[in-house]
Amino acid sequence: MEKMKTRSQRGGGGARERENVAATGREAVTAGAATDSANILYGLIPVLEALRVGHKRLEQITIAEGARHERLHELLDLAKRARVLVHRVPRAAVDRALPGVMHQGVVARIAAADYRDADELLEELSAQVGTDNQPLVLGLDAVEDPRNLGAILRTAECAGVNGVFIPERRAAGLTATVAKTAAGALEHISVARVTNLVQLIEQLKQRNIWVIGAAADSAVEYTEWDWTVPSALFLGGEGSGLHRLVRERCDALVRIPLRGRIESLNVSVAAGIILYEALRQRSLGSRTSRSQ
Repeated sequence: MEKMKTRSQRGGGGARERENVAATGREAVTAGAATDSANILYGLIPVLEALRVGHKRLEQITIAEGARHERLHELLDLAKRARVLVHRVPRAAVDRALPGVMHQGVVARIAAADYRDADELLEELSAQVGTDNQPLVLGLDAVEDPRNLGAILRTAECAGVNGVFIPERRAAGLTATVAKTAAGALEHISVARVTNLVQLIEQLKQRNIWVIGAAADSAVEYTEWDWTVPSALFLGGEGSGLHRLVRERCDALVRIPLRGRIESLNVSVAAGIILYEALRQRSLGSRTSRSQ
């Protein structure tokens, strides 16, 4: 297989300024985490105390619109310092998610596993470049279904992926549903959250890791890429695929050939197909080097 050696021109992918408070109807349901009630914390004082002690798994706080607490400013300040996302949503959305609960308009979601620090994970991946264990990285662009995320993480762990990056906003986090679907994989795989995937791509490139996006309209099949090089596979979310800026920053785009009438595969299935091609190539490469 001939290696693709021409890297695309680097673009300046300046990071967007982080938004700490946002309100969208779709995120209101996600923030309530009704399907993951074991992983929520509600009430002003409990959430405030979790921020004070630096709860590592506190990943998102929802505040009902119209909530008026004298200590709310302290909560917002601590959340900003801890880089915990805060969403403002209609009070009715919180009431629906937590019927009959005295939540005081403040709800926090706790991750089912610890996230890795993104910078630390990037440095670990960088140290692997040029070794016998070339880094294999997975980037997920707005995968919103927790069952899809769990299935992807399970496959990624089995395929030997060294690190997974997910966006902080408009994407599934490490909820109880994800943990259940991942079937133990969260205990063994590194997952980091980032504010900007375009900036992440530039950071990967700076560390000599090739960035490959999956796109149905690519002229290159996934088996044509040399996955034995340091590689980061980026997959788009359900229905929308890769965002334009993410797609444009990739070094190469690959596709999975389809012979039926359906236009796309489930993202977790696509992840399994491509990651196991990478594993196949790397296994062949290892056997070849040992026989020489």
